[in-house]
Parts: sequence; C-alpha cells; structure tokens
Amino acid sequence: MSQTTANPSPKKENIWNLPNAISLYRLLSFPFLLYLIYAGNESLFATLLCINLASDAIDGIIARTFKLQTEFGARLDSMADWGTYILAFVGIYNFKMPDHGNDFWLLYPFIGLIVFYNIFSFIKFRRLPSLHMYSAKLGGYFQGIYFFGLFSYGYYAPIFYFAMIWGWLSSIEEMIILIYLKELRSNVKGLYWVLKSGRNAQ
Repeated sequence: MSQTTANPSPKKENIWNLPNAISLYRLLSFPFLLYLIYAGNESLFATLLCINLASDAIDGIIARTFKLQTEFGARLDSMADWGTYILAFVGIYNFKMPDHGNDFWLLYPFIGLIVFYNIFSFIKFRRLPSLHMYSAKLGGYFQGIYFFGLFSYGYYAPIFYFAMIWGWLSSIEEMIILIYLKELRSNVKGLYWVLKSGRNAQ
C-alpha cells in the first residue's frame, strides 16, 4: 500500500519517479472527486475512488520492488492516503449513510482518532506523520475492501465492523508511537519494533 523509506542518507533523493507520479495523480484527482460528490454522481465517484485505492497499493509495490523509496515520496504518499480516505468518508456520508443504519456512529471514533494523532504530531514535531506501520497498511487494505464492497454490492456489517475496529487499534498504536518517539521518522514498522530499537539503543 504505502511507500516506505530507508534510513536517511546524505545522498540526494531522486523524487522524479513513477511511485511519486502515482501519488501526485491521487492528489490532483481530489478536486474532481469532491465535485462528483457535490454533483451527486455516485457511480463515477465510486469508480475513481476504487482506482485511487488500487493505485495506493500499486505505488508502494513499485517503490519497494525497484528501490525507489524516498522521504519525499513517503510524505507525498501519506498526504494522498489521507486525502483519499477523507473523500471516501465524505462520499459515504453523502451517498451511503442510510445504508449503515445505527452502525454509522462507528465511523466517528475512527475519524476522531486520526484527527487527534495528526494534530498531536503537528504540535510535537511540526509536521504530520508518515509512519506507514504494518497495521496501517493492512488497515488500508481492509478499509479499501469495505469501500469497494459498499459501493459495488451494498453494506455488509461484518466487514464494516472489522475495518473500523482494526482502524481504531491501528490509530491507537500510531498515537502511542508518536508519544514515544523523540524524533519523527518514516518507515516505522510498528510499536514492537520501536520499543525493540529503543531497548537496543540503551
């Protein structure tokens, strides 16, 4: 899903590559997706949203396979990720909220956790996080399956519950990592590896 970066090196990054171009495409598609929500064009919105979700997986695979990971790419990918999911939730609110019935409230804690740890990161580190944890990558796949199924076949509660609960746990893990880290960095696999590296450094 998301691009990851190796440890920073003094060598100048080559930011002109295919994974970054895919992430940039996703960013440039946001105004059009927002217009489709405003215009009420659910079918085209759902099609382009699924393309964005698929490209989110593809850019990371290409970056890792051909060793095109960069710090710039990791941050660009994170921006594209959050924009995609914000628009997905806005689309769900406009097009599919009644389908969820009383379950819709489960989205609010998930969104609240995401907003909270991004604000915390900005206050503490003066920039937004791009950790790309394993749990967040898996969560992106699960939520992508939920979005695709919702717009293609309709609401299915077990998938929604699983995607939301996983999202809660992943967001809590990210918050704990942000509290623990003294300096913000990309390519953080998860809380276990952060604590392990901290012990080894002592």
